[in-house]
Amino acid sequence: MQRWSGLEEVPAGFGPSVVALGNFDGVHRGHASVLRAVVARARARGAQAVAVTFDPHPLAVLRPQAAPPLLTTLRRKLELLEQTGLDAVLVLPFTPELASWSAERFVADVLVGALGADVVCAGRDARFGQGGAGSLELLRELGGQHAFETVALEDVHGEHGARHGAQDDDGERRWSSSWVRELLAEGDVAGAAEQLGRPHRVEGVVVHGDHRGRELGYPTANLGQVEVVIPADGVYAGWLVRLDLAGLSDAEAEARGGRTLPAAVSIGTNPTFDGLERRLEAHALVGSRASAELDLYGERVGVDVVEMLRPTLRFDSVEALVEQMDADVVRCREVLAAHPVEC
Repeated sequence: MQRWSGLEEVPAGFGPSVVALGNFDGVHRGHASVLRAVVARARARGAQAVAVTFDPHPLAVLRPQAAPPLLTTLRRKLELLEQTGLDAVLVLPFTPELASWSAERFVADVLVGALGADVVCAGRDARFGQGGAGSLELLRELGGQHAFETVALEDVHGEHGARHGAQDDDGERRWSSSWVRELLAEGDVAGAAEQLGRPHRVEGVVVHGDHRGRELGYPTANLGQVEVVIPADGVYAGWLVRLDLAGLSDAEAEARGGRTLPAAVSIGTNPTFDGLERRLEAHALVGSRASAELDLYGERVGVDVVEMLRPTLRFDSVEALVEQMDADVVRCREVLAAHPVEC
């Protein structure tokens, strides 16, 4: 898949193309479904399937106080978009200048001029151009002027909409990034995984913490510089994915301790020790070498949270805490045995 970080990177004369326009944060099952349909439409027409997205999220520029926490880093989003079969993704840097473009200019310069759009696909609530003036209706009008077809991307509904928040007119709720954020805020990472089609991943660089886990016999990888939504406080079963080893062969990754490790994950402030800083820490469950000797400091890792085991608790003694941690590890192994790695 080709990846372009601005209009200047799109090859001259590119097209014809079938273009999908959207933020695609999280690349959840709804996104994946409509993007696969876009790919199928492009294949049938002998065209290129392209997604146009933005970085940062437009609200981070237009109304920072209203900007949603992201579900995926840009790197991860591009990986997931590639899995849908797209031929290319154009990431437009969302700047005040781009925000000032009229809807007509956006269509003329991006969709037609750069991408040679034959078909443009967008959701019924799509907005683009200065002040969000661009809509699906305007896109159809401009399509008539520029000789491209406009296709409305239909909502894809989840199976448990009645349990979570507002419903559509038919009593169901569509898959959406905001729904996934709600589930994560509740600690329902299993429910979020249903919507995403995979476990939610938190990425960050491993940094030094208090080293208290090592003193208790449970050394952890403490994530700093986290860029995405962190689930509710609690203890989770998950997978620790060493992202910096992605370019190595399986044999090379194994020689360095493994690419993907089962892990017990703690999120919270560590109330037993009167902690104040909210942290995400992952303890690898692969024997003494990985637990005690594997040096992850400075590595970029992902933690795929699979299932909440229990809420964060305050214990009356260190001994009681360690006893509970022993039980957490047993339960964690049971959960992960039923959930194979999904990276």
